[in-house]
Amino acid sequence: MREAHPRERATGVDYYVSDADGIGGRLRVAPEDFRVRERERMDPEPLDAPAGSYPFLLLRATLRRWDTNDFASALSDAMGASRERVSWAGTKDKHAVTTQLFTVRDADPEEIPEVDGAEVEVLGRVGRALTFGDLAGNEFEIRVRETAGDPDPITADLRAFAAGDDAGEDAAAGDAEADVDAAAAGDADPASLPDEGPVAVAVPNYFGHQRFGSRRPVTHEVGLAAVRGDWRGAVLAYCGNPNEAEPEDSQRAREVVEDEAGSDSPDWEAALDAMPGRLRYERSILHRLADGAGWREALEAVPSNLQRLFVNAAQSYVFNLILSERLRRGLPFTRPVEGDVVAFVERDVPFPKPDTDRLQRATAGRVDTLARHCGRGRAFVTAPLVGTDTDLAGGEPGAIEREVLRELDVTPGDFALPGEFESSGTRRAVLLPTDLTVAEREGDPVFEFALPSGSYATALLREYLKCDPERL
Repeated sequence: MREAHPRERATGVDYYVSDADGIGGRLRVAPEDFRVRERERMDPEPLDAPAGSYPFLLLRATLRRWDTNDFASALSDAMGASRERVSWAGTKDKHAVTTQLFTVRDADPEEIPEVDGAEVEVLGRVGRALTFGDLAGNEFEIRVRETAGDPDPITADLRAFAAGDDAGEDAAAGDAEADVDAAAAGDADPASLPDEGPVAVAVPNYFGHQRFGSRRPVTHEVGLAAVRGDWRGAVLAYCGNPNEAEPEDSQRAREVVEDEAGSDSPDWEAALDAMPGRLRYERSILHRLADGAGWREALEAVPSNLQRLFVNAAQSYVFNLILSERLRRGLPFTRPVEGDVVAFVERDVPFPKPDTDRLQRATAGRVDTLARHCGRGRAFVTAPLVGTDTDLAGGEPGAIEREVLRELDVTPGDFALPGEFESSGTRRAVLLPTDLTVAEREGDPVFEFALPSGSYATALLREYLKCDPERL
């Protein structure tokens, strides 16, 4: 097992499961190098359906160089409408070509304007707005340029990880069972990989670097401070805490914030003057401090979705640490051990996703049965996104969870926070499987795969590139 890049370890991602050398390379040289298309799960009524019963237009937009939030604002501005009338299911990257759904409340088809860099199709009417996560998953087509290695040995390693320790005993191993057994034993020959068509691979279901801030990964630090009740620490983690990857004026401004916070009479107006205008959320917080607000009230100056993101990032960091420790100890990801909490898959969805309302503990009498369900794709081993309602696992998996929380000085009850900072928690699959095709375009590898919503393409790509996560 290979140690991860130092920047990844700062977000709890400690290892690669592939020992093969990375191929290096560059992502997103052109937007067309990174294509994402949502797998949709909303069926519209015809456009002539009564607007009273179906007040939302459903749009499919293909965006080039558009951040999802910015496109929604541009669309509403062009309509002369409130931004709150536009909703979507998943936020996509700006440096890409993305195809996704939007809903617009109380609008007619002829009101939908043309927007530069966007192709918009009006699909029909629906009775409710899209909400976050309201999609089955995403399909990816990603070209990596300027590589310097062979992806096949990495693919072989990820096939072995997908096969797990007991693939040969699983009745559902399927076709090419001997090939899978060889991969599980570490004997897979990269030259034997199929030239065409997908192969089953898997990686740990890590949260990607962008969850924590691509250039300045601090959102989890803010969230952990808030969970501990250290609102001063949360504000300083966000507004102070300079990072060498930032522009120099941002670093200087954050140093001013920390200097003022350490003085007996902080001059928040001076800190506000130093903070660049582009850092509008930091400025909002400093405005409140200058007006005499307390630390928590100041942090609540940021939008509610960002307040939730702080805590979500803290949960994600804990989750990543748990997965890293599970890897370090050699516990399986494809099947449970005694004490694990297993989730059965959601019914009638195109992706096998864990249904967190259908959880079972892997007791001594149930562990083998649950392992068979996992082997047949009917269930997943899970780890917690810790919150007030979290019941920790038992056995060695539970010992890992408790050890990680103890080292961070956090308990599930600490997530009983005011307002948007509160979280009841949930559980998430530890394994991220997919069918992968690696094609070639003008000498560059092109990776084609699909993932359920909430999982990160970079969790797979990092195994291939093995580079600074900023390049992902």
